[in-house]
Amino acid sequence: MPDHTPSRFALLFTALAIAALAGCSRTSVETPGTSKAAAAPEKEVGTVTLKHETLALSTELPGRTMAPVIAEIRPQVGGILKERLFTEGSQVKAGQVLYQLDPAPLQAAHASAQASVRKAESALATSRTVARRNAELVKIDAISRQVFDESQASEQQAEADLAVARAAEQTARIQLGYTRITSPITGWAELSNVTPGALVTANQAAVMTTVQQLDPIHVHVTQSSSELLRLKRELASGRLQRASDAEARIQLVLEDGSKYPHAGRLTFSGVTVDAGTGSVTLRAVVPNPDRLLMPGMYVRAVLQEGVNATALLVPQQAVTRAPDGSASALVIDGESKVAKRAIHVGRAVGTRWQVLDGLAAGDRVMTEGSQRAKVGDKVKVVDLGAKADNADKAATGPVASAKLDTADPADPADAAGAAPAPVAR
Repeated sequence: MPDHTPSRFALLFTALAIAALAGCSRTSVETPGTSKAAAAPEKEVGTVTLKHETLALSTELPGRTMAPVIAEIRPQVGGILKERLFTEGSQVKAGQVLYQLDPAPLQAAHASAQASVRKAESALATSRTVARRNAELVKIDAISRQVFDESQASEQQAEADLAVARAAEQTARIQLGYTRITSPITGWAELSNVTPGALVTANQAAVMTTVQQLDPIHVHVTQSSSELLRLKRELASGRLQRASDAEARIQLVLEDGSKYPHAGRLTFSGVTVDAGTGSVTLRAVVPNPDRLLMPGMYVRAVLQEGVNATALLVPQQAVTRAPDGSASALVIDGESKVAKRAIHVGRAVGTRWQVLDGLAAGDRVMTEGSQRAKVGDKVKVVDLGAKADNADKAATGPVASAKLDTADPADPADAAGAAPAPVAR
């Protein structure tokens, strides 16, 4: 039988070569499809669409409370304090006796003045009788003209002496009345600085006590002249509308951070700028029926400046600051590409900035994903504002919207819960 082994090996080798070529051909055909399937997806970024909002602008100013009327009680005559007739810290009425001085010395002086008046009255009666008699005698030439003139002068002298005596008696009576030290106003009495037995002198520098009116109470605050100029310019340009044509309203914040329940009204604005501080003094009148406010307390007054009906607010995490202080933000254009926009921001409102220039209503501002996407990249937009609205509707309370509005980007806990839905990093 002939040996066909070499031909079999040749056929097997040919078949393997054809299979290898076919595999290479399939690999070369499938490679483009495979790379296309493995291409990276578009990057997702979170945005907020700006819209006009009505913003009530206010300024928080430091201030001190002051009593509108203060009466410092001092003695008007000297003497020994005999008795205190009021309760410290209580309300006193106008004319109420606060202190009683020892009246004995002044009573004696008043009695002496009264005796001088009676003596002068008696002398006047005698002089008047003599003058009348001499007036009749001079008519019949029974006395000389000189004697008549002297009697008339004596009568006039007696009248003057009586007037002096009566004035002295009135002075002594007033001095005696000053031993009863009264309150000139209705208000609240402070602590007494003197005790019974103390010696006081007329018009001394040290006060015995102080009476102050506390309802209503005054609050003096200062505002810089530059802030007043800014406010006037914005009102003149129409950017701001006055909150009211009446007196401006203020709300007080107490030292412990709580809000005072009664609103005050601004009644006075200084017309002179303090050369040392560059500020203008403002005065407000605040009701104080519960005497919660005491003179000298530090408070913060929130002054309602006006209303901006077309305000634009952008989240603070969307604003980037350059070393020179200029601000910018990343926006998504109509082709879903990232673009950089220079902006001008004003005051901070919660966790957002008020935009003064550079952005308009309807702009989509990127708040998340700035580390993944750069300017010019085409991105997939996730509207965080729309998701937040849906979350608010599903929530049982205002927690979702509160987190969205007040989340602090620097706080990890807020960063984890501020967005209604996570965005792929």
